[in-house]
Amino acid sequence: MHAVFLSVIGILGASAARADWGDLRASFADGARADGIVGASLFVTRDGAVLARELHGMADLETPRPVDEDTIYHWGSITKTFTAIAILQLRDRGHLSLDDPIVRYVPELAAVHDPHGKIEDVTIRHLLSHSAGFRMRTWPWGGEEPWHPFEPTQWSQLVAMMPYTEILFPPGSRYSYSNPGIVFLGRAIEKLSGDDYEVYVEKNLFKPLGMTRSYFDRTPYHLLKHRSDNYLLEEGGRRAIGLDFDTGITASNGGLNAPIPDLVKYLAFLVGSPDLSEDARSVLSRSSLEEMWRPQVPVETEPDGTKVSMGLSFFLHEKDGRRLVGHTGSQAGFRAFFYVEPETRHGVIAAYNTAGESAPRSRYPRLREVFLQAVATDSRK
Repeated sequence: MHAVFLSVIGILGASAARADWGDLRASFADGARADGIVGASLFVTRDGAVLARELHGMADLETPRPVDEDTIYHWGSITKTFTAIAILQLRDRGHLSLDDPIVRYVPELAAVHDPHGKIEDVTIRHLLSHSAGFRMRTWPWGGEEPWHPFEPTQWSQLVAMMPYTEILFPPGSRYSYSNPGIVFLGRAIEKLSGDDYEVYVEKNLFKPLGMTRSYFDRTPYHLLKHRSDNYLLEEGGRRAIGLDFDTGITASNGGLNAPIPDLVKYLAFLVGSPDLSEDARSVLSRSSLEEMWRPQVPVETEPDGTKVSMGLSFFLHEKDGRRLVGHTGSQAGFRAFFYVEPETRHGVIAAYNTAGESAPRSRYPRLREVFLQAVATDSRK
């Protein structure tokens, strides 16, 4: 799944000088229509300013409500980047080292079976870079029955699985995407800060960044009018999943909900916009952000030669001297991605409220290609 999400092809082509944001908007809208997407949004930014946007379709078919700039999407695994920044905040304040064993802060992990050494060998850095050796899924079984919770609802449920959890390879030896590994980091944040994970992130990221309509899991009553439903494309039609679902104890792995303008503020912070407030600048230093964007383990090399690697919870794409930093999200019927090019301070962010076997992920490579071509043109202006 992530190989498809993270494919970046044709970073620069001969047609770069002719590309513009209209090409990107048209490609996005045409793909959404062709794939039967109910609703979707695309924003392009530079230094926190919106250069282009495209709004498609309906946020909710039943009401009905069209997609607008206030539409709230679920961002899934993009949440992981917020969790990672929280860990770096605690590091910078002297509460931990990235090379500390995670069992020091989550002692329940001592019950995990590690055939490759000691559980103390698994560090915070390994978890941030998805190289710790934990499995990919939070639940190790299907979870498809209607009586199954969407995700584990209590920490005790994860603890009960630890004696039956195995480290799959020597920590640090390779990349393997892991959702429970990020949940363990969320637990460490709670232990070190004394706050629930959601409270910590609201106090130390959302508020200083001005993300006033961002939240975890259930939608506040005053925002329900903006919340998008989400849909699965199935044989015979599409099925609505419902406005809200609870990511339970896994909120640090994928619980974020927000309208795109709030995520535009996040991208402005990531690229270091000169217009950032003092509060926003205080979230994390530029040196620590750049540290998060250094390759830790290789992921793959794309057919066109793009090297994909894992930083500290950010995916990195490098080709021909250009670098993209970002992440994708996929949960229930929502699909999303964001990327920034730090050197030009451009960003692109998109969210869809509909998912199927291929849609909308099959469109991502082309969207990124056109985005990067347009960035090359825009940067010369």
